Amino acid sequence: MKKHFQTSDIFLLGAAFISFLLSVSLWFYGYKDEGVFVGLWVPSILAFGSYFKQMLK
Repeated sequence: MKKHFQTSDIFLLGAAFISFLLSVSLWFYGYKDEGVFVGLWVPSILAFGSYFKQMLK
């Protein structure tokens, strides 16, 4: 059985990916502490999405 991504899934994955890109760019531009801080958003965004997806089932 095929499962398709919902709009909310795409939005959350997009937000996590943008956060990852921002984190990597901050790191390589020399803002290492800020890059690590923003990098911690990625698992937080994914956990937030997973939590609400489970709550809505």
